[in-house]
Amino acid sequence: MKKLAKLFFVFAFSLTVYFTTAHAANASYAVVDADTGRLLYGSNPHAKMPIASLTKMWTALVAIENGDLDMEITVSDAAAAAEGSSIYLEPGEKVKLETLLYGLMLRSGNDAAYSIAESVGGSVEGFVDLMNEKALYYGLESTYFTNPSGLHHDYHISTAYETAQMLRYAMENEAFREIATTITYNSSGKLTNGTNWLNKHRLLREKVGAIAGKTGFTKVAGRTLATYFEENGKKVIVVTLNESNDWQVHKYLAKKAFDEYKIVTIADKGKYDVSNDISIELQEPIQLLLNKNEEDQLRNVLYLSRKQNVFGVWHVFLGDRSIFNTRVDLN
Repeated sequence: MKKLAKLFFVFAFSLTVYFTTAHAANASYAVVDADTGRLLYGSNPHAKMPIASLTKMWTALVAIENGDLDMEITVSDAAAAAEGSSIYLEPGEKVKLETLLYGLMLRSGNDAAYSIAESVGGSVEGFVDLMNEKALYYGLESTYFTNPSGLHHDYHISTAYETAQMLRYAMENEAFREIATTITYNSSGKLTNGTNWLNKHRLLREKVGAIAGKTGFTKVAGRTLATYFEENGKKVIVVTLNESNDWQVHKYLAKKAFDEYKIVTIADKGKYDVSNDISIELQEPIQLLLNKNEEDQLRNVLYLSRKQNVFGVWHVFLGDRSIFNTRVDLN
């Protein structure tokens, strides 16, 4: 049985236990720990800006959660005529939602985005409502959508940090991960203009640790890019907004994070004594990405409810910010 050192009890309504680049001048970027969502680096990461087709990551997740991948969608005249990038759908074509999602994520098809929205949401407006409801559910308070494709609208905005969170949440969905990590796709279903698609995200093809992501561009937003990187168990998400040199900036920021941060085991899996009559059990070890200056600044804080003696919440604080929390069972 492990014992927790430096315990302090505070009695109130609950019981608390303490134990021991360079980039363009007008660009914004965020580098986020893909496991915890913690911001590791950033330049204006919370600035509200247009995100262009990075929107489609959220479109894909909302569609997957609210639709059936095998559902057959008939392409409308309006969807086929959607402005901007296209997978060249023809009016009246019948396409599976799954195929449209590959066209959405790999080729950034605006026609795919509008076909998906009309069918899954009942209307484009109905689908956009679902997108905004989902954003509120995840606490994306600086994000607002007016369309499913990312075409410019003055009110269609997010931040580099919240866009990174979008990709983080979406990658927890197995169907989204399967689509987003695909480099080439050719459907068995025949479309008039074919489905031999290559992912537009160049870094996925360069074998630099990038496994998923999304590209974007409008004249107003400039180049936007989201990339999910993995290396030796470390996982980070890089998002740049209005960055013309985005490919190089993403590689630089990911390497910087992997060089400067290491995986640190904060607590092993198992049982811990909290007091003479209370013990807790961690079902999984707590492992976090930390740099060399952060390990000595950590505090472990266990919150136990007076009314419910069944579980507690273990927080890891860096300074005065909780950077991780997990439920623990009481024994």
